[in-house]
Amino acid sequence: MAAFWAEPDFDAHECVQLVHDRVSGLTAIIAIHSTHLGPAAGGTRFWHYADPAGAMRDALRLSRGMSYKNAMAGLPMGGGKAVILADKAHTKTPEMLAAFGDAVDAFGGRYVTAEDVGITEADMVAVSQRTAHVSGLPAQGEGSAGGDPGPFTAIGIYHGIKAAVHYKLGKDSLAGVHVAVQGTGSVGGGVARLLAQDGAKLTFADIHAERAAGLASELGANVVASEAIMSVTCDVFSPNALGAILDEEGIARLDCAIVAGGANNQLARPEHGALLAGRGILYAPDYVINAGGIISVATEYLARRQGVAADINEVRKRLAQIPGRLEVIWQESDATGISSDVVADRMAQDLIGRG
Repeated sequence: MAAFWAEPDFDAHECVQLVHDRVSGLTAIIAIHSTHLGPAAGGTRFWHYADPAGAMRDALRLSRGMSYKNAMAGLPMGGGKAVILADKAHTKTPEMLAAFGDAVDAFGGRYVTAEDVGITEADMVAVSQRTAHVSGLPAQGEGSAGGDPGPFTAIGIYHGIKAAVHYKLGKDSLAGVHVAVQGTGSVGGGVARLLAQDGAKLTFADIHAERAAGLASELGANVVASEAIMSVTCDVFSPNALGAILDEEGIARLDCAIVAGGANNQLARPEHGALLAGRGILYAPDYVINAGGIISVATEYLARRQGVAADINEVRKRLAQIPGRLEVIWQESDATGISSDVVADRMAQDLIGRG
């Protein structure tokens, strides 16, 4: 693995730590981008990487994205991320989770973790046996926040899609609006169900074809092959799988007016935001529209540190602010001719003291 500071995605990160525990077999990267606003908060990704450099790239990009996401969501949290390097069989053991919890605890509260791709609520409960600096734990009682952040991410994306449809298409309703949803897991599936309730026309794709087919049967949607979803003629393309799909080839394939979804780091490189804008496609910066999960996680963690239950109404209030933030970004983009991703980045950089 090349020196991480030579990576193009290294952005003066405060700390990048490689963790290896010989006994459990754990290999992980914990990246802290910024603690300017508070402890670095960001989930743990459990994924198999064919090349370890890909894990480092993910850790760097995702942790920076968390700094921006938390800042733009108005949370008193910095940005960090952890990546656990899984084997091809995605073997996950209690010993590995315990070792990871010890690694998180060694930061003394500077990094707070939660669920991400490949990590479950039960995994976070296991990690919490070794450190208090963990969130996404089961909700404690009626009316309290907590648990899997995926559904909250989905709600925020749903709000953001409605805002985008209103801003770009001038429609106050999603009835008949065609949304192509890439990825039908916890987040994408949740978004799809909310869109279906509003009468949206839906097309799905997922690398797990049976999952997409099952959801399509439930909601009366269409299914296409995973490699075809970006070419579907639609109003909204909603990426809710892994990132870096919006490169020259991917953007050229798009036949939509709006890109709005939950995947992190959707733009393969910074210049691809301008390429989207050049095609007249309205882009919802990913870390603004998909902030619902971290809003829930941070609200839960901060309340627990104060010895009280997290209020679900506080989470809902913050989720409802996502459309307004997006509209400010789009208005600034239209007024200046600067692509929406750059506008959002500059706002976030100012908030974390790097403007």
